[in-house]
Amino acid sequence: MPRPFRFGINMLNASTEADWRAKCRRAEELGYDVILVPDHLGMPAPFPALVAAAEATERPRVGTFVLNAGFWNPALLAREVATTDALTGGRLELGLGTGYVQAEHDSAGLPWGTPGERVTHLQRTIEELDRLLGSDEHRPQPVQRPRPPLLIGANGDRMLKLTARHAQTAAFPAARTDGPGGKLIPLSPEELDERVARYREFEAAAGRSEPAELNLLLQFVAITDDPSAAVADLASRLPDLTTEEVLALPLTLVGTRDEVIDQVLTLRERYGFSYLTVLDDFMEAFGPVIEALRGK
Repeated sequence: MPRPFRFGINMLNASTEADWRAKCRRAEELGYDVILVPDHLGMPAPFPALVAAAEATERPRVGTFVLNAGFWNPALLAREVATTDALTGGRLELGLGTGYVQAEHDSAGLPWGTPGERVTHLQRTIEELDRLLGSDEHRPQPVQRPRPPLLIGANGDRMLKLTARHAQTAAFPAARTDGPGGKLIPLSPEELDERVARYREFEAAAGRSEPAELNLLLQFVAITDDPSAAVADLASRLPDLTTEEVLALPLTLVGTRDEVIDQVLTLRERYGFSYLTVLDDFMEAFGPVIEALRGK
């Protein structure tokens, strides 16, 4: 039996306190299960934003999507995680990744490191969080024990192995980064097939008691009778792909409401994605799809 759907909204933008609370309440009204905040310079600070989101709502869980481990010292992060979990009543889901934009590290005066060094730092961070938050002596204590559920955003083999060993949710960006500038190159359906299959191999080797939830980040959503026109701007930024190939990308959902619902069901059937995250620009567009798929 397939895992029931969950839907998350990744909040990239905030202005005033009133606007933030209203936006979070609207996400709850539309049926989103998780309110998420990324970890980029120039965007809202994750933990205070999540506390405010939890105060403004009743049902949704809140989470980071995802923290840049290179920004964080593990001991200080453990304090933030425990405090936020307590202040949100145990609603926190912790998303972690290596970071992928060198300019942000440079601006913060933090080392960038090689890809291998960034993965090693992430691994150490996870191990220290497990040790610190799992200890009865750690103060403050999280509500969720031994720690809040962990999501890891992963694409490469070493990251997928780390995810298979530690995470309750394996998050796939359906894109790979091209260089230190952080440019994202979408994965084709076949490339994503291979990445998910590779993760399943690592998961089986890890000897888990139960499989992880699989998450997909959707970068573009449009409910429309004219899919080609809807993706015209996106296609212009992907000159190596035809319009048909852009529409087939796993990170896009484009079509009529019923067509998009079918696409979501196909994502779960083909890849196993039961937890889908959309960007806040598409929060309203995706709402009718959530309503139709609630409980399925």
